[in-house]
Amino acid sequence: MSGWTAVLLAGSRPGGDPLSRSLGVDYKPLLPVAGEPMVLRPLRSLLAAPEVSDILVLTQQPERLAGVLPADPRIRLAASGETIASTLTDLLADPGTRFPLLVTTADHALLTPEMIGQFTAAATGCDLAIGVVARTAMLRRFPGAQRTWIRVGGEGYSGANLFALNSARAALGVERWRAIEQDRKKGWRVLLQLGLPLFLGAVLRVRDLDQTMAALGRRLGLAARAVVMSDPLAAIDVDKPADHILVSAILAGEK
Repeated sequence: MSGWTAVLLAGSRPGGDPLSRSLGVDYKPLLPVAGEPMVLRPLRSLLAAPEVSDILVLTQQPERLAGVLPADPRIRLAASGETIASTLTDLLADPGTRFPLLVTTADHALLTPEMIGQFTAAATGCDLAIGVVARTAMLRRFPGAQRTWIRVGGEGYSGANLFALNSARAALGVERWRAIEQDRKKGWRVLLQLGLPLFLGAVLRVRDLDQTMAALGRRLGLAARAVVMSDPLAAIDVDKPADHILVSAILAGEK
């Protein structure tokens, strides 16, 4: 084992989750996917990944998940903050936190051990790494896929809900994320808030993904990297009714 601590973010948005309400479920991690609570699917992949030594499940209502999670000594359940950024800020400020951290979310229902292996292998040697999927790879597999794309150079990228926090310096990136969290689904606004030179470099296609991440890291005072995932399923989470239908179809072998 290489000793990654996996952090599984299993909370719900402040004010509740529209998708959960539409399906008659009052807490998003318990949303049924392929006949079981959604949180169990990424959790099972984390348990099966040899790179992961222990798992911290963070949620606003730990008592809601206590009876759902498997009895495994590698799993710890604790209370989270109200948002992803506040939760990670608190975690990185805790002197007891052990690095490196692999962060993912309970709605990453298609996560596999192979994705975890690829990401963790490529995410070392920096302070902060993020997993992304290229638009061309996604559209090759799902021509009608609707995602949030940030265009960098000649390609569009969507997040894969995979993050590596390799040192306490990653807090600098998380703090910036807290400032732009409300615009996380509006790619051009995210780039613009990160700085005009970075925005123009991406929009005018004079920087590729690696150059953009290096510039972002310099701006934030850390070493940052993007890991392009080979499996486009890494970018599909369960966030909207269409996502739930698609993920259910994929798991049933219909897509």
